[in-house]
Amino acid sequence: MDDRLSRGEIRKDMVQEVVGAGASAVGEVTSIITTAVRDVANAIGGFATDVFEIRDGARRAARHHAVDDD
Repeated sequence: MDDRLSRGEIRKDMVQEVVGAGASAVGEVTSIITTAVRDVANAIGGFATDVFEIRDGARRAARHHAVDDD
């Protein structure tokens, strides 16, 4: 019995491996980009929260200062 693979089957296996490797690479890159976008959004959200807290603190300080001046 001849257990050798035909050229067609070898090519099919090669294409299957290349497509699988490509899909894995695309998945990894997509995951990296998704994580980066999420991290940037969280950083911007954290900065915005800090700005709101600073603004509110400044308003409270201004009101407190205005009450002390009366």
